[in-house]
Amino acid sequence: MNLIIDEETAVSLETGSACSLENYLALPDHSMDERIARARERLGATTILLGHHYQRDEVIWFADFTGDSYKLSKIAAETDAKYVVFCGVHFMAESADVLGRDEQQVILPDLNAGCSMADMAEISQVEACWEALERLGLTTDLIPLTYMNSTAAIKAFCGERGGLVCTSSNSRAAFEWAFARGKRILFLPDQHLGRNTGYAMGIPLEQMVVWDPWALQGGQVASDLALSRILLWKGHCSVHQRFLPSQVDEIRAKHPGIQVIVHPECRWEVCQKADALGSTERLIKIVEDAPTDTTFAIGTEIHLVNRLAHRFAAQGKRILSLDDHGCLCTTMYRISPQHLAWALENLVDERVVNRIKVRSSVKLWARMALERMLEIG
Repeated sequence: MNLIIDEETAVSLETGSACSLENYLALPDHSMDERIARARERLGATTILLGHHYQRDEVIWFADFTGDSYKLSKIAAETDAKYVVFCGVHFMAESADVLGRDEQQVILPDLNAGCSMADMAEISQVEACWEALERLGLTTDLIPLTYMNSTAAIKAFCGERGGLVCTSSNSRAAFEWAFARGKRILFLPDQHLGRNTGYAMGIPLEQMVVWDPWALQGGQVASDLALSRILLWKGHCSVHQRFLPSQVDEIRAKHPGIQVIVHPECRWEVCQKADALGSTERLIKIVEDAPTDTTFAIGTEIHLVNRLAHRFAAQGKRILSLDDHGCLCTTMYRISPQHLAWALENLVDERVVNRIKVRSSVKLWARMALERMLEIG
């Protein structure tokens, strides 16, 4: 049968599986290792397994490739594999389907692995925002940009209106591209990445206003909207939002000389106190290139921080989380060894479960927005 979980993405749930998912979930994590390895061996080159940096270790060690969402989607599109098992979250699987070949099938082991940030920009809300701005005469020179961490529907919205997608690595280049074509930007869905990018370009904070989709006219008066250069959607990453400027002060007091590096999805106040900002890949590179005996406090998801701490311990590099309690991406964590084994063993039996398929009309414009991003590098 087919279950439509939103208006833009069809999720195919095949019935008649050899064993229900509930039976897998009743088993301990370690009991899945041999079953996953055996299923992967039987599937061979027909199947590629992708693991996002924030995925738990018990899953990611089976991945053929690890990386951020865009890197993994590109890898999926370039492979000859028929099946792409994406151990990430829903928008990532959508992006892999948008960029992939028609004959490829993308599988998300757990449909509950979503992204709270992506969910903060619902397509009907964004359309209502655009209509409100249109009534104020502000859309003629407005360029919509969306972060990679958004649904295919939002990517398509931007693509259809002359905008594009950006990553945390190329957000500044995307903003420069947009300002060469319009007076102001509507940036979705992460206000912090938008604010940090705009501020680094010299745009004053007062010229970056937040659009609240739950408030009348975004919670803004028309004059402030007209004077703005960047309209920031009121969205954020539930992980990176937790880091606070006080934590930077506290960890510097405990560890004099420590290097504080954070993801640009963190609050502006945190980023201003940090030694460096960077995408996930950039944070890894900073640690790789650092001299031995360097100590870092990293403001990003705890699985990546722990993995880096283990990887570079032998080089004398000490890596701590900026938050003593660690910041876990709970939705990414939903994908368990049990979910992975269930998806793979169904593939062995030639059953595709939890397929993520973006509608063709949405895929057209979402791909356009992604292809425009390639123009800026």
